[in-house]
Amino acid sequence: MKTSRRHAICMASDFFYPNTGGVEEHIYNLSQCLIKNGHKVIVITHCYGDRVGVRYLTGGLKVYYLPIRVFYSQCALPTMICNIALVRYILIRECIQIVHGHSAFSVLAHEVSIIGKLMGLKTVFTDHSLFGFADMSAVLTNKYLQMCLCECDHCICVSHTGKENTVLRAKVKAHKVSVIPNAVDAYTFTPDPSKRDKNVITIVIVSRLVYRKGVDLMAAVITELCSQNPNIRFIVGGDGPKMWLLQEVRERKGFQDCVTLLGSLKHSEVRDVLVKGDIFLNTSLTEAYCMAIVEAAACGLKVVSTRVGGIPEVLPENMIYLTEPNVDSIIGGLELAISDLKQGNFLCPYKCNIMIRNMYNWMDVSRRTEIVYDKILLNKNKPLGQQLRSYLTCGVWPFLLVISLMYLLLRLVEKIYKRKHIDIAKNLKI
Repeated sequence: MKTSRRHAICMASDFFYPNTGGVEEHIYNLSQCLIKNGHKVIVITHCYGDRVGVRYLTGGLKVYYLPIRVFYSQCALPTMICNIALVRYILIRECIQIVHGHSAFSVLAHEVSIIGKLMGLKTVFTDHSLFGFADMSAVLTNKYLQMCLCECDHCICVSHTGKENTVLRAKVKAHKVSVIPNAVDAYTFTPDPSKRDKNVITIVIVSRLVYRKGVDLMAAVITELCSQNPNIRFIVGGDGPKMWLLQEVRERKGFQDCVTLLGSLKHSEVRDVLVKGDIFLNTSLTEAYCMAIVEAAACGLKVVSTRVGGIPEVLPENMIYLTEPNVDSIIGGLELAISDLKQGNFLCPYKCNIMIRNMYNWMDVSRRTEIVYDKILLNKNKPLGQQLRSYLTCGVWPFLLVISLMYLLLRLVEKIYKRKHIDIAKNLKI
């Protein structure tokens, strides 16, 4: 059903297709639903290899792959000023009203949001992750996030734990933060018990192989279980800097027959991997929501996961075995799941799919996001002086010079390439 009020929205993030992950999937699915509801949506991200320029995805979703070099971990270099002219041109050409940034790690999301705010647009930020407060990287990230969110109209978190975390570390007022969970396309992630090998217990892991996903725990659990039980098989999908650890465990222990490493997967391939398993294992050390366990539950797998972040909020107790983030507890959870599996003590896979379909769907997420958009459009724009006073509250005075320079550069670009000379993009009708 189309909404009566049409918005022009720019999704901005360093993380988008062809890269795969929870943030990328969230942006894509939310955009598709918003387009179905009659809104205009574009995506701004950096280039991926030779994918530079404008691309169109399903449903007429226009994606701008900016010619920006990746600096670290799929993120652009935080220059703040180098992309002003290009971002301004896109926002004007597409008649954008709302800039929606995604992920605290994304430099591009923050840059586009600040540029949009200086141009008088409304801004929304969705935080997909949890951070600590103790180590140096967390301190720097939290301070950077606090600076960038000073003038954000509204924030969205994917769990209540994530909201508490964002309010504390970014010092955002609680009334400006809403909780809207992720969702999953339960019509795509459907069960197929015929694909399972009935002679063995298959444990599936689909994850980015990075430290915060608990790859060290994963390696220790694989070593322990495969040594004790010859009827257990592991299928690991995903790639990352910790892939070498799993490869080393498999080679040193001679687990080639019981551990399959698939490497990087396309999102369209994930369901075909999940349906081969009996149990899904998640060993994350920190997680705001974890879409992977919802996808696994939709495919009818028993889920064993560490009890961290917002994970306890995601699935009901009869669909998940929660463990502590240590090897003994995870193995205990897996053994309990295996025991229940052998005794037939589990929910029907198709019933699980229906439950997930009712709990999490993208049309509901888009409807709740539209409410946020409608709300922030009522906010009055602040002049530069008031915006600078807001940035003063973060305690980093040199950042005011950066914002002032960005404003002056925007004024300079306006003199050189006037708004009235920019051609307005035609809307593609599918």
